Amino acid sequence: MVYHLFNWLTSEGIKFPGSGLFQFITFRALMAILLSLIITMIYGGRIIRYLQNKQVGESVRELGLQGEEKKKGTPTMGGIIILLGILIPTLLFADLNKTYIRLMVLCTIWLGIVGFIDDYLKLRAKRLAQKAGVAYKKGDKDGLAGWFKILGQVGLGIIIGATLLFNDNVQVYREYKGTQIPSDAIPVKFRDTTRHFVPANEPITTIPFVKSHEFNYSKLLPKAMRGLTSILYIVIVIFIVTAVSNGANITDGLDGLATGVSALIGICLAIFAYASGNLLLADYLNIMYIPNLGEVSIFIAAMIGACIGFLWYNTFPAQVFMGDTGSLALGGIIAALAIIVRKELLIPIFCGVFLIENLSVMLQVSYFKYTRKKYGEGRRVFLMSPLHHHYQKLGYHESKIAVRFWIVTLLCVVFAILSLKIR
Repeated sequence: MVYHLFNWLTSEGIKFPGSGLFQFITFRALMAILLSLIITMIYGGRIIRYLQNKQVGESVRELGLQGEEKKKGTPTMGGIIILLGILIPTLLFADLNKTYIRLMVLCTIWLGIVGFIDDYLKLRAKRLAQKAGVAYKKGDKDGLAGWFKILGQVGLGIIIGATLLFNDNVQVYREYKGTQIPSDAIPVKFRDTTRHFVPANEPITTIPFVKSHEFNYSKLLPKAMRGLTSILYIVIVIFIVTAVSNGANITDGLDGLATGVSALIGICLAIFAYASGNLLLADYLNIMYIPNLGEVSIFIAAMIGACIGFLWYNTFPAQVFMGDTGSLALGGIIAALAIIVRKELLIPIFCGVFLIENLSVMLQVSYFKYTRKKYGEGRRVFLMSPLHHHYQKLGYHESKIAVRFWIVTLLCVVFAILSLKIR
């Protein structure tokens, strides 16, 4: 809104000192991260006090974990702080006419609402149990039905996939290797050579460790069925959104764990967005060029700032938990950004912690059911799942677990970035 205001004033011939700075994406991205930090760190404290006054406290299952008793009553639904830290700077400093910005704002609000409803229903069930004088146990079927969460994620996946496929403002350029240069090609001079980029009208993405560095989703289907590539692409987008969103939700089990991991992943996505949105860098790295991607950096900057600011209150001992309001939204945001910058096949690398946490739960449940059916008694692979609880059972302090998971994420992020050159 501020960006549009200064644009309008400039078009009317009205200029203020420094108004020209708003034309630069780097300036607006820095303003976005600064405002995001102010919102989460300063106004976040007020929101936490409000949640405390409203007794929006966390209910902790008795799992025999160290320090779980101290977490009882800690305000939850703190994801509202993260959402405000993302949305307000984006609405103020980003160009709202850009399709990618609108898509990311929709993604944030969409899954934020799904998570908020889930948190609210859990809180409502807790209060009803207290009124009835019944002991409330977290884990009862008191939140949003699992199928409804999946429905929300599927709906968002369809919107993202359809927008990237059919919106005229979404374009991807790839390097042209032929001899007869098309009229719509963009020439790029680099050193002593000239390369040409042409629009790619098919769903393509970046594939790591391969020289061509591009993968067309139509290759997953037989030639006779390649007319169904659009449907296949949307199904893949739905799977990615659901998997990453649930991965972030599962990872949010220790103070500061999911928040720190998400901030580091955000930095990785910011680098990908900058490289893909810059024609010279895209040419140098031999990756797809995606026009109008620069504005996304403002959204990503706000996301990074929101996560870092939230860590002020979320690190051990946490003064607030993000709840599903924050974790589902952050996971969906990360998935959507990865798909937009065409780096979704790198998700298993830079979202390695989310992947491991997801797999640990799936492996634990599957093995338990298999052994119970075969031996009459369920056995476990881990002391407890998700994986971070396994390390808690081994006696590691949760701060140490969180920081080490951050370090693992940092290594995964660096490796994902290096994959642009390792072929």
